Formats: sequence, C-alpha cells, structure tokens
Amino acid sequence: MISDPQQHRRILESFPFLRAAPDGFRAELFDHLSLVRLPAGQVICHDGSHCSLLPLILTGTGRVYKLGENGREITLYRVEPGESCVVTASCILSGQPFPAFAECESEVEAVVAKPAEVRRWMAESEPWRGYLFGLIADRLQEVFAVLDAVLFQRLDQRLIAFLLRRQAAAPGQGIPMTHQALAVELGSSREVVSRVLKVLEGQGLLRTTRGLIELLDLPGLEQRMREG
Repeated sequence: MISDPQQHRRILESFPFLRAAPDGFRAELFDHLSLVRLPAGQVICHDGSHCSLLPLILTGTGRVYKLGENGREITLYRVEPGESCVVTASCILSGQPFPAFAECESEVEAVVAKPAEVRRWMAESEPWRGYLFGLIADRLQEVFAVLDAVLFQRLDQRLIAFLLRRQAAAPGQGIPMTHQALAVELGSSREVVSRVLKVLEGQGLLRTTRGLIELLDLPGLEQRMREG
C-alpha cells in the first residue's frame, strides 16, 4: 500500500493516464502498489523465469535484451519513467515464462503490482487497458524496427544510425560508450564493431578514445548511413 500523498502525486505525474481514471480506481491502485528501489545492474528477469510483479517505472531505466547461445546480446527495448514492461505484462496475463532478460540499466525506482491485480484491472478498468495496449503497440514498433535493422541494414549503417541518435540526445558532447557496449546494442561482436569504427575513423568521420566516441562529420556520417 502507498499512503503518502506525496508519492500519490509522483505516480500521477509519471503516469498521466491515471489523472483521467475514476477516483475509485486510483484509490484501489494506491492500495495495491508497493514501492521498490533497485540498484544499477540488478537483473530483474531471467529468460524462462515467471513474472511475479509488474513494475511501473518512476525513475531510472530498465533494459530488455536477448542473449544468444554464442554469448552475444541484442537490446530489444528500454523501459523509461512513465512506462512498464509489456513483455512482463503479457507473461502475467498469459501465464507464459519471460522470453528474454531484463536488468536495471541505472538505479530504478518503481511501483509494482501483483499478477492478480494486473489481471483484474485488465478486465475491469478501461484506462488501465488503454495504457497497456498503447505500450504494446509502441513496443511492437520498436521490436520490428530492431528486426528490420538486423535483417536488412548493413552493420555500419545501423552503427551510424545509433550514434547519430545518441548524439542528437546530447548535442555537443562525445558519446560515452565502449566498443563492447555498442556491440550489445547492435547484436554484433566487439571485434566486428571495432573494425567498423576503425574504418569510419580512418575516413575522418569520427574519433574513438577509451570509452568515448566523438562524431566529427555529421553530414558525412548521414551520407554514409544513406548509402546503399
């Protein structure tokens, strides 16, 4: 139960759909949620495990990824503040095991609901259904975008696209990321990513130092990304 009015306000600010929900549903939701804090690096779900709680993220970021038999990872999507993990929700609703891994990419603060409440609210609350279905639609688009990139784009194009997105999120700064972390994002190996970065560096498009990637020629990178 969450009885602190300040926490109520935080939850309402993080999840705008609740502001339009009936007072009775909000009161019941506060009665059945619990607050949790998890450290960065905490594994939340293992591939094949059963989901016992549905998190609603207040602060921090979670990452959902697949791990291949060869040890390579690929990020499927992230769960940001104001969001929940739709794979967890689908596993709770279907009774199926979690088909991936999930971990805290940073320190996470969340409120969590038990499976019985998740299923009951799905049947009884239109705002709750709308919220979860909206997340499912968004996540499907993200996952299909990942599949499209892996199947139909060259690695150098995917790498450049990722770096340009990161640069746009923090303009004027270098991108703090190791070659291994970049390989995880792209579902490749560190050695292959390092070779691609070396080629791009040789063309004067970027510069790599230990744990940092600097984009030197944004128009040139965008042109290279569009090639082919």
